[in-house]
Amino acid sequence: MTDTATPAGDRADTAAVTPAGVTVRRPGVSDGAACWRLACASGIRSVNSRYAYLLWARDFDDTSAVAWRRNAVVGFTTGFRRPDEPSTLFVWQVVVAEAVRGRGVGAAMLDVLVDRLPDVDHVEASVAPDDPVSQALFTGFATRYGAAVSRSLLFGSDLLGPGRPPEVLVRIGPLRR
Repeated sequence: MTDTATPAGDRADTAAVTPAGVTVRRPGVSDGAACWRLACASGIRSVNSRYAYLLWARDFDDTSAVAWRRNAVVGFTTGFRRPDEPSTLFVWQVVVAEAVRGRGVGAAMLDVLVDRLPDVDHVEASVAPDDPVSQALFTGFATRYGAAVSRSLLFGSDLLGPGRPPEVLVRIGPLRR
C-alpha cells in the first residue's frame, strides 16, 4: 500500500496500485456520478439511480472502493457491513470497465476493502447462477484468504420479478489473514 493523490476524488487516502496500472482507493462523492455512468455502460442487471451512487460514495466510502486508470474510473465495488453482523462485509456490486476486465481489478478492489477492514472476518455477496465471472471472482477471493465458501438461496425469482434469475448468497469465511 502506498499513499497517492486522489484522481478527482474528495480525499487523499491509502491506495493500492495494481500490476495493470490501476489505482484502487476509497471513493469520494465526486466519484459517484462516474460510478453510475460505468454501471450504466457495463450492462449489469441492477443499475441504481445516479443519486444512489452519490450517496453510496458519501455514506459507505469505508466499505467501498473505486479503481482509477488514466484519470478515469474503471471499476468500483460497493459494500456495507451487515447491521446484525458488523464483522461481515456484504458486497453489493462489483463493476469493472471492459477495457480492464480480466486484469485483476475486481480482485484488487476486494483485497483493498478487506485490508482496510481488519475486523471483518466474513464476506457475503449475492450472485446470480448465470454469472460465472462473479462466481470466479468470489471463489478466487476465498482461495486467497484460505476461507470456506457456502452458498444458499437468498432471493428467488418469485421475489425478484419476471425474467430475473434467483440470487444465491455466497458467504466466505472466516478469513485467514
